[in-house]
Amino acid sequence: MRRAALALSLATLPLLAGQPLTYADGATKLSGYLAKPVAKGALKGNMPGVVVIHQWMGLTDHERRVSDDLAKLGYVALAADIYGEGVRPANTAEAGKLAGQYKGDRALYRRRIAAALDALKAQKGVDASRLAVIGFCFGGTGALEAARAGLPVRGVVSFHGGLDVPADFKPGPISAKVLVCHGADDPFVPAKDVAAFQDEMRASKADYVFVAYAGAVHAFTQKEAGRDNSKGAAYNEAAHRRSWQHMKDFFKEIF
Repeated sequence: MRRAALALSLATLPLLAGQPLTYADGATKLSGYLAKPVAKGALKGNMPGVVVIHQWMGLTDHERRVSDDLAKLGYVALAADIYGEGVRPANTAEAGKLAGQYKGDRALYRRRIAAALDALKAQKGVDASRLAVIGFCFGGTGALEAARAGLPVRGVVSFHGGLDVPADFKPGPISAKVLVCHGADDPFVPAKDVAAFQDEMRASKADYVFVAYAGAVHAFTQKEAGRDNSKGAAYNEAAHRRSWQHMKDFFKEIF
C-alpha cells in the first residue's frame, strides 16, 4: 500500500526539461537557460514566469540550479544572459569590469533584462501577465532595476544585491512589489546604501519588504562562496533557506 502511494506521488511530480535558450537584444546574441515543469508530456495551463539574473561571473550552474528549483515549484524560469553569448569573465577582476559596465549604464542593463522578459513571454505555457524577476548580487541590482524601469512584472526579488543608484538618479513611481533579501553584515552594501534605498522606496511609494539576515554577508545563497565570513562573501545555510522561503511566500502573494 505504501509503495503504491509513493509511486503515485512520484508520478505526479513535475519533470524538468531544462535546456539552453538563445535569444537576442538587437544584434547581440544572448545565451540563457530555460527550465519549466512538464506534467506527463503536456503543460497544464499557463504558468507564471520568472527571469533569473546572474551574479557578476555571468550565467553559471548556480543560476541553472535556481531555475530548476523554480520549475519544481511550478514556474517557467529563464536564467538570463546579461553579458552576451560567449562573454564570460575568467576571474573576479574581469567580472568587476563587466558588471561595472552595466551598473554604469543602467539603460543598457534594463534593455538586457527586458530582452529576457520578452524571450520568456514567448515561451509556450507562460502567462505573460504573471512575471517576476529575481537576481543575485549583480543580478539583485538588476531585479531592482526592472522595478525602477517599470518593466511588466508583478514583483522582483533581490538576493544580496547592490542597492545603490547613479548620482543623478531620481526616484519615480514603482508599481511592482519588491522583496529585498539582505545580509545584515554585508560589507559591500554599507548602512548608508540601505538607508538611501529605503528612502527611495518611500519616495517611489513602493510596496516593499526588506529582510536582513543576522550573521550573513554577501553571496549568502551561493555555496561556491565558501563559509569564511571574513572574506566578505560566504554561504550561510540559514539565510539561504529563510530567503528562499520568503521568496516562495512573496510569489504566492503576487501570483
